[in-house]
Amino acid sequence: MNKKKRKSDRIYVFIDSQNLNLGTQDAGWKLDFGKFRLYLKNKYNVSKSFLFIGYVEGNAALYRYLQECGYILIFKNVLEIKKGSKTTYKGNVDAELVLHSMLEFKNYEKAIIVTGDGDFYCLIEYLEKQNKLLKVIAPNKRYSSLLRKFAKHIFTLESVRDKLKVSIKKSQKPHP
Repeated sequence: MNKKKRKSDRIYVFIDSQNLNLGTQDAGWKLDFGKFRLYLKNKYNVSKSFLFIGYVEGNAALYRYLQECGYILIFKNVLEIKKGSKTTYKGNVDAELVLHSMLEFKNYEKAIIVTGDGDFYCLIEYLEKQNKLLKVIAPNKRYSSLLRKFAKHIFTLESVRDKLKVSIKKSQKPHP
């Protein structure tokens, strides 16, 4: 029998991919996004995982991999900045993450916000006041001091680093 999910069963996660990726790298490790998706599903019973990411031409393999892991990708157009032979990309996903968390507001019981960025203070504060904030997952212990007010909700990935880091075996190619 296929039971319809009740609202009380629905936990959604909204992920600032740039903050997550750079935050774990700053802490000296690289996150395996596939392991992270499974961790969210198993630990918090997350039913939908929205990953906010800059769209860069040529990253189709990465985007396909993330979708295969179960992420719903929300793309942001990026600015391409060339300095000599080096190209960097700038794409701030903050507005998209806030917008989508509000568009989905009636569809979830609790939300997890994955970021260490203080720009999300107003969203996190609102979710807490509405009793919809389950967790704020920060990539490392160096998250914005603005978020300290929500300390009881904050979890850093450092304690589960060994479970979530990319591990490359000799015969295994790294994923994109």
